[in-house]
Amino acid sequence: QVQFVESGGGLVQPGGSLRLSCVVSGNILTIYDMAWYRQAPGKQRELVAMIGREGSTRYQESVKGRFIISRDNANKSVDLQMNFLRPDDTAVYYCNARIVLRDAVWATPYWGQGTQVTVSS
Repeated sequence: QVQFVESGGGLVQPGGSLRLSCVVSGNILTIYDMAWYRQAPGKQRELVAMIGREGSTRYQESVKGRFIISRDNANKSVDLQMNFLRPDDTAVYYCNARIVLRDAVWATPYWGQGTQVTVSS
């Protein structure tokens, strides 16, 4: 019922930049919060950044000042601009959205398939 298309991951040198994009489609009535999470090998999945429907944002402390999350409600998309990347940013990055389907009452979190980001020289 919900499809995610994530793009923009890859290999980048320390200090470089990447932009992740996520487009959501399906039988969607409303999308509330959208977010990016990441999971490094051997670690738990963690929130990187979140953006509300009206644009309010929240960031993990380690990415403040380096990453910027944005969204386009009309296109049901969320982006993550990542600057000054560090080796410890290496992880699989997952798009997340809290969605109300057209035949549903409650909002439910849905996940993308993930995109690999590797920061290495």
